[in-house]
Amino acid sequence: MSSSTIFYAIADFMGKYGFMPYEWDWFKMIFNYGAIVLGFIGLFYWLNLQMKMTKKAKEEGRLF
Repeated sequence: MSSSTIFYAIADFMGKYGFMPYEWDWFKMIFNYGAIVLGFIGLFYWLNLQMKMTKKAKEEGRLF
């Protein structure tokens, strides 16, 4: 048995079953919406943190 037989068997298995969830529409939607929600959460966290830091810098007189 050569190594190419093993690699072809692995490739056939991954082609049939390994990437199956990526072809489901609900899986794509959950991943995409999850990425969007996490992006907005990160954006609001960053904006809130930036607002606090700007306020602190104004109080200390370090803002231009």
